[in-house]
Formats: sequence, C-alpha cells, structure tokens
Amino acid sequence: MPAPATAKLPVLVIEDEPAVMAFIRTALEKHGYKVAEASSGTEGLAMLRGNRYHGIISDMRTPGGVSGADVHAWVQANHPELRSKMLFTTGDTANEETAAILKSTGVPYIEKPFRVNQLMALVHSILGKPQMAEGTR
Repeated sequence: MPAPATAKLPVLVIEDEPAVMAFIRTALEKHGYKVAEASSGTEGLAMLRGNRYHGIISDMRTPGGVSGADVHAWVQANHPELRSKMLFTTGDTANEETAAILKSTGVPYIEKPFRVNQLMALVHSILGKPQMAEGTR
C-alpha cells in the first residue's frame, strides 16, 4: 500500500481537557487522520522535537507554562513548514491577550464549544483531506 509519507504522518493534538481531546481525536480518526496526543504545550514541544507531523491542533491555554502561542513560536523557528498547518482551539477569545495573540500569529482558530462539522471544515481547509490507503495514486 504505497502512500505519500505525509499521508501517514499524524496530526499532533495538544489539549489538556480529556473530553475535548477525545472529541477531536474521534472526529479526526473518523475522517481518516492519524492522531498523536499531548496533554500540555510542554509535552507537545517534546513530541515536536523528536517526530514529524502532518499538522498541529493546539489549545491556546494548557497547563505547564507553554501556551499555544509558545508552540507556534517554536514551530516558526524550528519547523516553519508547519506554520500554515496549525489550528488553535480556544474558549477565551474575549480575553484581550488571547485575541491579540490570535491576530498576531494569523493562525486559524475555532472557539469552544464547536461541532464536528465546524472542526473538520477547518481541518480540511488547513491540512487537506487525508489520502486513504486504498486510493493512492
């Protein structure tokens, strides 16, 4: 089953809320994406240092002192090819600091709570649709 390497790369999801992580993981997997999970920005950065990913979905605020903005800054410096393959999730757009970060990074975002179709429309526009193993070209 030869497929392009990027089709086999997982999407890194950085989310500290187990229910939200499960929701995102299930939605992505049902649409053909592989998923790698990190429960904090710190864990996400450690995973980014040692692995390759198709894209990144990161909560803006996670425990441990590393935010979604910090992940974005690291990606910009170390894996610029992933800059256009990021999506932020947030429940905090009313916060002026969060709004300023979202505007300055230019990274698309989705506000919590969101629906599967909203999430997948954004994911498909950012990452494209995954190529299924049996439909390779």
